[in-house]
Order: sequence, then structure tokens, then C-alpha cells
Amino acid sequence: MPRPSRRELLAAFLGAPALVAAGCHSDPPPPLPPGELVGPSDALGHRLRDGWRPTPPADAWERHRVVIVGGGVAGLAAAWRLKRAGVADFALLELEPAPGGTARGGQGPSGPHPWGAHYVPAPLADNTLLIELLSELGVVEGWHPNGSPVIAEEVLCRDPSERLFFRGRWYEGLYLHAGEEPEDIEQLRRFQAEVGRWAGCRDGRGRKAFAIPVAAGSSDPAVTELDRITMADWLGRHGFTSKRLRWLVDYACRDDYGLTADQTSAWAGVFYFASRLAGPGAEAQPLMTWPDGNARLVRHLYESVKSNVRLGWAAADVNPTADGVEVVAVSHDGSQVRGLRADRVILAAPQFLARYLIRPFRHDPPGHLAAFQYGAWMVANLHLSGRPAGRGFPPAWDNVLYESPSLGYVMNTHQRGVDHGPTTLTYYYPLTGPDPRAARSRLLEAGRDEWADVALSDLGMAHPDIRSLCARLDVMRWGHAMIRPTPGFVWGPDRRRAALPFRGVHFAGADLSGVPIFEEALYHGCRAADEAVA
Repeated sequence: MPRPSRRELLAAFLGAPALVAAGCHSDPPPPLPPGELVGPSDALGHRLRDGWRPTPPADAWERHRVVIVGGGVAGLAAAWRLKRAGVADFALLELEPAPGGTARGGQGPSGPHPWGAHYVPAPLADNTLLIELLSELGVVEGWHPNGSPVIAEEVLCRDPSERLFFRGRWYEGLYLHAGEEPEDIEQLRRFQAEVGRWAGCRDGRGRKAFAIPVAAGSSDPAVTELDRITMADWLGRHGFTSKRLRWLVDYACRDDYGLTADQTSAWAGVFYFASRLAGPGAEAQPLMTWPDGNARLVRHLYESVKSNVRLGWAAADVNPTADGVEVVAVSHDGSQVRGLRADRVILAAPQFLARYLIRPFRHDPPGHLAAFQYGAWMVANLHLSGRPAGRGFPPAWDNVLYESPSLGYVMNTHQRGVDHGPTTLTYYYPLTGPDPRAARSRLLEAGRDEWADVALSDLGMAHPDIRSLCARLDVMRWGHAMIRPTPGFVWGPDRRRAALPFRGVHFAGADLSGVPIFEEALYHGCRAADEAVA
């Protein structure tokens, strides 16, 4: 089929209003800055998906107590937990040349920047694993009366933290107060009160209705029944019709889940807001961030287990046997093959890979695997020679466009207090279509240049000088970026079945919680490690 024209491309990804701002009437189109398409590696994965199964030489086998497959946050957390439990005999296989998965970062002319996840809310008292990790990192300075940690100021998001672009100017915060009516104000108040009520709710066992990690929260039917409807339905049932409020909730769903409010489980939608509150009337927990986002946490985990990590190696086959589990590993370029025999294997990879990696699953895949659906994202890093102009509220860490399908951008120099000169903007675009396969196709059909044009055209509506300032623009396409918590998934049977061990193989990953956040990957990595040791 013929490639779409620039006009068709921008209309499809940004909508008609972007066409005028992008100058689609001009011929030829404006030139693009240099840049490249950055990983993740998919060529080897596609060979394995299509049935290629290498065989290790007889003299290329080694023995370990545990083998971890996957070096994202869950795999690194499992390794961190094993080391802390005194288990030194393990190996971690990671296909990419750098660890971290969707939490990895990069380095540019203005310093480090994220390629994916870029913040974590400061933990409440029941989030013990994250508190333990932050204590190791040296950023816990004391304790609040409610038992939550006092986090060092330098890792809390620097003010101003958020701003919103609407019809030609920037406004403070992520809720659009400009032009609001009394009914908008009243509905926002009622929404905050309802979220606060859920934040203070406890079940008969004393568990919070919504906690991080999810496993610490309530499974009471009064809570889990929210998983049966969409967040948009929940808003409607409560009479929340304000367009401004509905935009805020829709943005929250796109931000954490890559879904719109009418695609997101109401449980997940309420979780986004309520899990960040200590109780009714409390402010949301402050956000922790670093110039390269969650890659700072990844680096700490990686450094603690570095000697056990094999970067550039992927698992091609995981075969449970009578004596343990055999893993066939292949090098990044496919030229080398090794075998690893282990007592236990931790598969710290998204569930969709289990049907390709675990030998019995290839012949008879469990039914629960089909329930796991993943959203596609594009992330672009724009390296600028100077700060773009804008009207209204000054630049913030998080900069969101009200009338855009994207999530806007974060600024890598903001947390370092560098307010002038070169900087990097990390731009996020979730593909929120109803069919995740079709969304992945749309993601991959557009190359570096097409996505660069989308990012520049979108941001050009807020910053007309963005093209002249952009010296380089690199693009990352995440085909399976995060689990999609659609109605019925979070509290359905498939998620729980997927977490059960299978013949010496233990499973880890944020997708096992149904909400794709750092804390859930940390929890499941540690849980799987504890299972393997036990």
C-alpha cells in the first residue's frame, strides 16, 4: 500500500487542528533534524517467535541455582532480592545492551534523559519494598507520624512541577481552572471527596481499598466490583459531567495505562488517584524524579548485581525437566549459543513472551495468556540548543498539551535547576486505539522521520520555534510498553493464574498486578525471588 502523505499522517496522529500549525500547506515540508531510531531489539525476538530454536554445543552448558530471564525492573529486583537473601549463584539474561526495560535512560548533550518511566510517587508506610530500596539509595531522611518516609528534597520533583497548554498559553497545574464555571468547581470538589473516601476505606481485615503494591490492598467485592465497568461509566454514575474533570481523568488513564477513560477499568482509574493519598483530605504523595527518570533506580539495582548479569543474551528456550529447568541462551547477534541448567528459573518478562519461551507452553499455551494485552508507545528525545518560547506560566518539569492526544513532555534539566541554555525534552505519545495489535502496527509503520514530524508538529503548537532549536531528535518505539488494565482484567482469574509457578518456573513482572508501574515490578520481582529460594 502507498505510504500516507504528511498531511494524512499528521491528521491521523494529531487531528485536524495540528495541520495548520504544522504548515501542511507548504511544499516541500520543513526539514527534520538528524536522529535515529533507538531500540528495543526486535530482530532476534522475531526469529524466536517464528520458530527458530538454536541448540547449544555439548560443552557449552553451565549450572546455577537460579536463572533470571529478563533485565527490566522485575528481573533486577529479583536479582537484588536474591543477593540480599544470600543467594550468590544465579545468572540474569538480558537481550538489550543496557538493563532497565521501559525504565531505561539515555545520555545526550544536555545530560541524562529517560526513555520511558520517569517518576515514582513517594511511598506510603505500607510500601515497604520501595522504602527499603530508597533507604539503600540514601534518600530516606526520617519518618512522618503516619509511618511514611521523609524523602530527601533533591529527589522530590522541583517546583514548578506541572503546567498545561490551552489555546495559546500555559497555565499552572494539570487541571484547567481558567474559564471554569461554578458547576466545574463543585464537581471537582465532589470528585476529590469521593477519591478521598476510597483512600480512607479499609476492609474487614484492615487492608486499604487501594494500596501500592496492589497485593497489599483489599480484594473485598465492594472494591473489586469497580473492575467490571469503565472509568468513564464510573464518572457518569456519579454525575461527573464536567469536561475539565473528565479531561483530567482521561489524561491520568493515558498517562499510566496508555488507555482512555472509556477503555480503562474503573478500579484502575480510581487506583491512580486513591493509592497516592494517605487518607481523606490528604494531598497526593509528592513525586520523586531524576534527570533520567527511573533509570536512576535501575542503575542502583543493576550495580548491586552487575557481576551476575549477562547483557546481550536472550533466552530462546525454557524447558522444565525432572532435574530442574534448562535454559538455552543466544547472543544478541545470534552467533553464540549456551545452555544453563538451574534449580529454578524466574521469568521476569511480559506474559506474552511465555508462550514462545516455555517449551510446554509452545505446544499447549495456557488460556490465561490471551487475557494479557499490551499498549504501544512512542517516546522521542528532542535535544534543543536553547529553551523554546511560550506564553503564560513558566516552564515546568511536566508540560502537557490540553488539546493533544500526546502526553506532552518532561524536561531533563529541570530537576538539576538548569533553567537556561540547552536541554532535552522527552515527548510521550500513547497509541490508545481499541485494538492493541492495530495500534502496534500503526506504531511500527511510522519510522523515525514520520514520528519526528509528529512530535515537532505537536509541540510546535505550543512552541513555534521548536524546529529551529531542535539539533537532534531520536525515537524509541515500544510495541509492548505496558499492560492494559481494561475492565475485568485486574480482578479476573487470568491475572492470578499467571502468577502461579509452573514446574520450577516463577513469574515476575508488573503485568501480573494489572497496573504497569515501577512499584509493581519491584514487588513481583522480589516475590518471585522469595518463591524460588523457598
